[in-house]
Amino acid sequence: MKSNSQKIKCLIIGSGPAGYTAAIYAARANMSPILYQGIQPGGQLTTTNDVENFPGYPDGITGPEMMIQLQKQAERFGTDVRSGWVTKVEFDKGLRVWVNDSEELNCETIIISTGASAKYLGLESEQKYLKLGGGVSACAVCDGFFYKNQDVIIVGAGDSACEEAHYLSKLCKKVTMLVRRDEFRASKIMQERVKNTDNIDILFNTETVEVIGNDQVVDSVLVKNNKTNKLTTIPVTGFFVAIGHKPNTDIFKPYLNMDETGYIVNEPGSSKTNIPGVFVSGDAADHVYRQAITAAGTGCMAALDAERYLASL
Repeated sequence: MKSNSQKIKCLIIGSGPAGYTAAIYAARANMSPILYQGIQPGGQLTTTNDVENFPGYPDGITGPEMMIQLQKQAERFGTDVRSGWVTKVEFDKGLRVWVNDSEELNCETIIISTGASAKYLGLESEQKYLKLGGGVSACAVCDGFFYKNQDVIIVGAGDSACEEAHYLSKLCKKVTMLVRRDEFRASKIMQERVKNTDNIDILFNTETVEVIGNDQVVDSVLVKNNKTNKLTTIPVTGFFVAIGHKPNTDIFKPYLNMDETGYIVNEPGSSKTNIPGVFVSGDAADHVYRQAITAAGTGCMAALDAERYLASL
């Protein structure tokens, strides 16, 4: 073992509800967990304003507040919370992990809680204004405030797109929803909510061609009806994307079994992966529920599975 490498009993990668819950359980089981927060400390919940469906918070709580509380709870039991992110892993000869391309860790167990990231359309113009911070966003709750009393577009057809459209409708003058097919993918209750909101305009069979602006901020979006091929320019100052998520699992691809979209495949009813000692929790393996409470539940499972694995060595 290299002199600059650390030996770790339990490494947790990621700092959302899954990672912190795993840390709470692992710390209380004397597993001395070390948790790396990753690129987005607190995970996706830090981009969520009001969390109203997590049991125990009758008045609701903001996402960032909840993550601060979870971190404090994990630290109270001795979790070593560190900033930095895992850049490389090798699972063929032991469980080796590199942090920030430099520090090497040798682990007895690893809990992967890396979550998922928002998807974008991938248009050159979209990426341009995203990088400029001039009108493109994948988080209505984070950025909606900046578009108060303005016209915006949101792309997407699922529950989260409907939820974000409804959120924006309370702030913006007008919200135009672009749905690629001739129907929503969202649940009936969410569909009804947007359909019954006066300032939400829904355009079915409509796709984005280009995000247009003055090289600083967005001022309109060119859209196309994919049935008639008719092009329309819609004047807006904000362009929101709500088309799903990509699991943050690329670095594990050489070693772990995954489905076609990159979600880690766990043994049914457990957090075990195909590599002994490596466990998965949260949205890195869950493309069905994707809730804070289910992520926390699988974080608990991963810590218990890791504890039992260590006991069997």
